[in-house]
Amino acid sequence: MYIVIYTLVEASTYDDALATGKTVFDRLVGADPHSFTVFDYYVTFDEEDTTVAGKARWGDLPTTAPVDTDGGQDLLDRGWEATKEEFERNLERVKEAIDELSDQEIMRDENLARHAFHQVGAYDGPTIFLYTEHASGIRHREQLDRILEESKNLWIVPADVHF
Repeated sequence: MYIVIYTLVEASTYDDALATGKTVFDRLVGADPHSFTVFDYYVTFDEEDTTVAGKARWGDLPTTAPVDTDGGQDLLDRGWEATKEEFERNLERVKEAIDELSDQEIMRDENLARHAFHQVGAYDGPTIFLYTEHASGIRHREQLDRILEESKNLWIVPADVHF
């Protein structure tokens, strides 16, 4: 499956932001020897030679943008809304499982209840769409707000990922 994820990075230039973003995505696909594989691979939106990923799949998203611009704010809103919607969807599945299934049915993972429990608690992966420049998932609004308030020269970099 394919999704667009985003990383927030501090950088002074477009090129620095893109390079730092690619470093984050490298960590998320396990290219760094000290990282775990979260996604299979990624394509950033500066890659013009692909006909099946990035812009070819998702349209003309900015390659990177300062968060305080319209383009950057649009990417940030997309990433946060996707994270929030996926959390709420999985949380609803958890609540339904607790209300409707026995302990044994949950243990057997009927209706993928345990999977939903896992997704609600996820720190990275396909239910998290925003990442810090340290490849840590941004899981709640207060965390995002703190990053936005404390960071200077904040850029957002999107990537098309497969999981």
